This record gives sequence, C-alpha cells and structure tokens, in this order.
Amino acid sequence: MTVPLTLDASARPAPAFLDGPAKKLLIDGAWTAPRSAATFETFDPATGRALASIASAGPEDVDLAVAAARRAFEAPSWADITPYQRGKVLLQIADVIEAHAEELAVLDSLDMGGPLWMTRWLIDHSVEVFRHYAGWPTKIYGQTAPSDPAVFNYTLRQPLGVVGAITAWNGPVLQLAWKLGPALATGNTVVAKPAAWSPLSALRIGELLLTTDLPPGVVNIVTGDGAVTGEALTNHPDVDKISFTGSLAVGKRILEVSSRDLKRVTLELGGKSPTIVFDDADLEAAAKGAVAGFAQGSGEGCVAGTRIFVQESVRERFRELLLQEMHAYTLGDPFHPGTRMGPLASPEHFARVASYLDVAREEGGTLETAGELGHGLYMPPTLIENVGADARVVREEIFGPVASLMTFTDTGDAIAQGNDTIYGLSASVWTTNLERAHRTATGLRAGTVWINAYADMSAGTVPFGGFKQSGLGREHGIEVLDAYTETKTVMVHL
Repeated sequence: MTVPLTLDASARPAPAFLDGPAKKLLIDGAWTAPRSAATFETFDPATGRALASIASAGPEDVDLAVAAARRAFEAPSWADITPYQRGKVLLQIADVIEAHAEELAVLDSLDMGGPLWMTRWLIDHSVEVFRHYAGWPTKIYGQTAPSDPAVFNYTLRQPLGVVGAITAWNGPVLQLAWKLGPALATGNTVVAKPAAWSPLSALRIGELLLTTDLPPGVVNIVTGDGAVTGEALTNHPDVDKISFTGSLAVGKRILEVSSRDLKRVTLELGGKSPTIVFDDADLEAAAKGAVAGFAQGSGEGCVAGTRIFVQESVRERFRELLLQEMHAYTLGDPFHPGTRMGPLASPEHFARVASYLDVAREEGGTLETAGELGHGLYMPPTLIENVGADARVVREEIFGPVASLMTFTDTGDAIAQGNDTIYGLSASVWTTNLERAHRTATGLRAGTVWINAYADMSAGTVPFGGFKQSGLGREHGIEVLDAYTETKTVMVHL
C-alpha cells in the first residue's frame, strides 16, 4: 500500500480555468464580485497547494442572486417557453458538459482528491442525468377529476419557484446535476451553493451554462462557507425550496430554519449503511463489494457500507478475503492510472477520521489497516473488529475508509442488526438465495437495497433517498417531480 508516484505540484494538471484573478459569483448571467470583496482559497488535498481564490458571498450577494432567480422565474423567456424548448435547453447543458468532461473531471480530482477514473465516471453520469431530465418537461401531466356535469375539475403541476441547491464536497458535479436536472425540467430557477472545499467545477459549469440558451438568472451560483453563505440562502424569505446534500447536523438546521416560512425541503443526509453477507454468497465477490463499499472514494460517501455483517459460519474465510481485497486498494496520486484511492478532502477532515481510530482502540477494538498513516492526507482502508453495537465507531458516521466487521446468526438477526442505527440510506445484501434476498430487502429500513452489488446508481430512473435520519424526500424517479412542483386544483363552473 504505497503512493505510486512522488507528488510534484509543478507537474500536476493545470486547467486554464485556474488562471486569473479570484473567481466571482454568477448572478443574473454575469460574473459579479462580492460586495465585501472577501475571498477564500481552495486547495489540492494531494499536495496542499492552493488552486484558486474564490469569492465569498455574503447576505447581500445572496439577496442579489435570489432576486435574479425570482425575476427569471417570472420572465416570459423562461416561464412561457414550451416544454420542448425546456427539454432542448437541458440537452444543450448535457452536450456542453460532455464536451468539457475531461476538464471537469480534472478540476474535481484537483479540488477534492478523487482518482481521475472516478471523477470521469461521475461526470459521465452527470451527462446522463441531464439527458434523462430533458425528457421530462413534455411528460408532466395534470389530471381531470370526476365532477358534476356543470363543473369541469382539473389539476396542474406547477413549479415551486426559486430553489436553493446546496451540495456537498464529495461529488461536486454529480450532486449539482442531481439538483439542477429536475429543478430546471419542472420550470424552477436555482441559486446553487457548492461546498467551500470543492467549488471549482460548479463555477466552470456556470461558465458553460452561459454558452447555452438558458436565460440569465435561471441558474445563479454563490460560493462561500455554510455558516454565512449557506445560512443566508436557507434563511432567505424568497426561496421556495431547499435541496440539500450533506451532514445530518446541517440538515437538521435547514429543517429548523425552513419551518419559519414552510419552505419545501429535500434532504439527502448521512448514512451508516450495512453490508450483509450470508453464508451462501459468492464470498470473493462479496469481499470485493464490501471493500468497495467503504473504501471507494476514500470512504467519503453517504452510502458507504461501514458496518459489515457476515454470517458466523463463514466469518474467518470472509475476513481473509476482506483483508486481501483491502491491500489491493493502492493509495496515490489521483492522476496516476494505478491509483484506487486518493487523499481525504482536507486536513480538518483527515484529523476527524483519524480520531475515530483512537476512539476504536479506546472502545477495545482491534484494527487491521492495509498500510500506514504518514503520506499526507492519505488514509488506507481500515477494518475494526471486536467492537459491539453500542461502540461509537459503529453508531457514528465516520466518512472515511473505516469499517467495522461483525457477525450475525440468521436472516432475522441480520435484519435486526442492519436496522440498529439512526440512519437508513442504503444497504448491500450478498446471497444466492432469492427468498433470503427479498426477505432481507423488505425487512431493512433503507431507501436503497442492493442485492449482490454496491452503489449501482441510476441516472434518474429510480428514486434515491433515505429512511429515518438519512433524509427527507427523494431524488430521481417519478417522486422527484413532487419535490419540485405544486399541485393546483382548478374548478370551472360551466
């Protein structure tokens, strides 16, 4: 488990987008300096090198962005276009992102440390997301309702208005696409706030949007930290909906603030997902899936399978396969083709994840680590054993490549232990028994259950979201239309 290349900051990719003065805010179709002139820097976590200076939006800047979004929402150039025209704009967005896919992947790898093979996949997936939603504007139907012969009753599906889209740092382009796609398809306008740790690709997409037929102000982008910029957007009285991806604590804060004016809210929050391996499973495939579940993307994923449960009779064999697969995860330069894991996203986050290793030892756990700490912000896959269900490392979301290995006796026990968490975002079940698979999937309280797979993501066709404290509402699927529209009843007395 070694870094395959010496990291040389001077030899790393340097997209032209990084050149020039501090990046500005996109408001009403124009790049605008913040009123306070405040900026912050975004860093390459692999080298510690500053990548660019970024505008830090204050409440006055958020006011301007929301006002621009409101004007655009009401303007005929957006409100009165046909569904076919709206779909055409979404296809243009997909095309322009696809044309700049490599640049966007490089920006994300530089900004948040993901291996280039992974960020390339995320960009490709985002293109598919926009193409999927390009088909929706012509299919958002209302209904007619039975009525007295002298009355004609019908319903309309209408956009909410201004959407605040707040994304996390671990999948910048993908999360932005998941919010922009349905919001624009249903006729809303957007003020997007990317995470302060990884804002570059969102700003570059802002430049690309200006080359499409999207009217000014339909998408605005404000950058800054959550405590100032995010809070101003969440509190703004003229924002009709907040779509948030991020931590449980911030999600709860957004829900609290939104209650003041009953904003519509979609929250995709944390997870402590179970990976359940039965004794009849293909153990080698299950081990590969289980390690991918907590190590891929350096474990910085809401769906990370950080609680691994294996049936008692095959524990030792499965443990051997897990350790073998863990050692195959080479840490290194995100731009090296042999790298499977990049660095964690920031020094602060690295310190937080590393602190859980000390917590595990204090709780009596033993650690098997596929490598050693000491390479900057790189953390190897780590397996914790000999901890109980009440241990902090089992209860709390770590958001790094750290998982706990535990056992179960039978299907009922697997379901009970899998559900023993405040979260319920996803789960992964490994078995060749169809009855077991369906019974376990039905019993688990999770928004998505993968059978003999991990993180098989749809580009829009099936809903994604969490049970319990993993969130509210769904992204994708037919359900997402409800999240971005209101139903209006019209009763015409003939």
